Amino acid sequence: MKRVPAEWERQAAVWIAWPHNHDTWPERFEPIPDCFRRFIGLIAAAVPVHVIGPPERRETADLQGIENVTWFDIQTNDSWIRDYGPTFVVDRSQRGHAIDWGYNAWGGKYPPWDADNAATAQIIQHAGWERIAGRLTLEGGALEWDGGGRLLTTTECLVTETRNPGWSKQAVEEHLRDLTGAREIVWVDGGGLIGDDTDGHIDQLARFIDPETVVVAVSDDPDDPNHDGLQRNEQLLRDWAQMTSPTVTVHRLPIPPARFIDGQRVPESYCNFLRLGPNRLLVPTFRCEKADSHAIELLRRLARQQSSDVEVIGVDCHDLIWGLGALHCASCNQPAVEQGDQERPETAA
Repeated sequence: MKRVPAEWERQAAVWIAWPHNHDTWPERFEPIPDCFRRFIGLIAAAVPVHVIGPPERRETADLQGIENVTWFDIQTNDSWIRDYGPTFVVDRSQRGHAIDWGYNAWGGKYPPWDADNAATAQIIQHAGWERIAGRLTLEGGALEWDGGGRLLTTTECLVTETRNPGWSKQAVEEHLRDLTGAREIVWVDGGGLIGDDTDGHIDQLARFIDPETVVVAVSDDPDDPNHDGLQRNEQLLRDWAQMTSPTVTVHRLPIPPARFIDGQRVPESYCNFLRLGPNRLLVPTFRCEKADSHAIELLRRLARQQSSDVEVIGVDCHDLIWGLGALHCASCNQPAVEQGDQERPETAA
């Protein structure tokens, strides 16, 4: 039996793509490198960090003072490595492969994406895993795993002409099951967040805390245009749990009040947290004290049901979210399994 390990399992590394594309944060790029440095430091305190980026960015990234960080000279177009990074799959013997899916920048929205698409194979090579090419075009943020074969996803991100023309939902499911070992696929199709340019990534909408605990983004404001779609997602998950997985509990994780930058609503969601193995969880915060505090406390309480010593830390994403992503979007987890000797980089931060 093969499976995609959950993010609360031991991690060999977390991969980060160093930010350099000013168009991702138009007219507001200046604070972003410091956001990434703080983020990398918090990860590196728990898990090795592997940073990829163009070689000419290595010195200006200024990561030498952070321990447990390694730099890899890999060209990129953008920083949202969750979406073009590999999907790591293991079997009963803890051997496995890494899937290199097709990638076209969320259905062709932001050319060029050639460097990001090519980066995946290089990440897999450096990680020392066997590479398998997936026939689907998809993003990692569209897939949420419980570590035992359950997968949450959305139709708009997978069964769409801009990514996988000619593929039926059944064909998509069969290919996912074949490559990842997915045994149960739950389509959470109530609606995405306004301002989210991914067409509704699940890592903004619903996440596993452990195999029996799911959090779902909701709006407590009935006048919020997000309210009804998120309410549908919640009901879909509750219906699924009641009918097929009665041991699963679903918990509401309210989004903060609407915030606009230059007239555009930004897709702020606490579901975009990053789990760093069993002992640390990083929560995006948005300088909204009441909502931020509630999210941190809820996630701390739920995470500690599984591991009493898990550390839950808020990370300021007020500036980062202008790029329309947060912590989970900006990272890619590599599980800790026996894969033989890992290739060592020639350069280090």
